[in-house]
Amino acid sequence: MLTPALQNCRLLKAARREPTDTTPIWIMRQAGRYLPEYMAVRSKVTFIELCKRPELAAEVTLTAQRVLGVDAAILFADLLPMLEPMGIDLEYAKGEGPVIHNPIRTAADVDRFHELETVDSLQFVFDAVKLIRRDLPADIPLLGFAGAPFTLASYVIEGGGSKNYLSTKRMMYCDEGAWRTLMERLVRSLVRYINAQVDAGCQAIQLFDSWAGCLSPADYRRYVLPFTKQVVAGIRADAPVINFLTGNPALLPMLREAGGSVFGLDWRVDLADGWRTVGHDVAVQGNLDPVSLMADLPTLRSRAKAVLDATEGRPGHIFNLGHGVFPEVPPDNVKALVEMVHEMGQK
Repeated sequence: MLTPALQNCRLLKAARREPTDTTPIWIMRQAGRYLPEYMAVRSKVTFIELCKRPELAAEVTLTAQRVLGVDAAILFADLLPMLEPMGIDLEYAKGEGPVIHNPIRTAADVDRFHELETVDSLQFVFDAVKLIRRDLPADIPLLGFAGAPFTLASYVIEGGGSKNYLSTKRMMYCDEGAWRTLMERLVRSLVRYINAQVDAGCQAIQLFDSWAGCLSPADYRRYVLPFTKQVVAGIRADAPVINFLTGNPALLPMLREAGGSVFGLDWRVDLADGWRTVGHDVAVQGNLDPVSLMADLPTLRSRAKAVLDATEGRPGHIFNLGHGVFPEVPPDNVKALVEMVHEMGQK
């Protein structure tokens, strides 16, 4: 049950396309390496320790929201630890990012990929949610998040990031039965995991399909759309879903088909065009190029204004970057962007 303060907060009102006093803003990867407050905590522990220690995950989540003055906190976690209890040997290698030591390449490999029947092994995530929700301001929502099925599948098949997704596409094209089984297990697992985040205290969910931009529209429709749609449909109705796909604006019509209350747009599409594509009967989020934060403040202001102007004053816009903030960004520029949006976005 939402409190009156949360029911009437800027972000959730925008998600419902209701007028707000000013444009709400939060920043993808707002708790990250560009923030000295984050690095003070991160310098003492590994990345995965930070994810798995609820008091530390709560601290960096809360600090980022407070320091930046943004209109939402987003749970500090990672897309991949939910895969560990499913049989995946995951390591965060220094300088390399996540590495999966037992990738799934064949139908026999899929057989050892277990569905997440219970979320008990991920209690550290839900404990962090409870701590964050306890200490957040009453009118600031907490966003949970998860990877979309294709992005998680590509990680477990490739063994990490990829430039061409050879192994992922080979399974899609050559063994559609194995692909379907893998995706169905991810769908059911994701629905349990996401709803447990909502039960613990998240007010909305962002679903990240960070790698789906590598697909053609025909491939997305055949191999991905049905499964993303099942995840969105399985999430509790009282938690708005921000459905975010990056890298290929041609997929936006099908992203809309997949469902959600808000559709995240990256910087590769004009916001006005993207909103027209997904439909003005839904909200949108985005879509400043993250590199804009490296510019001088007058340039940053001009670029932020262009995004705001593209909304034509229509309710239902949540300001964000088109992807996560880079570690090289000056933190004062992020704080300035939040102030600019709140000032220029006043209705």
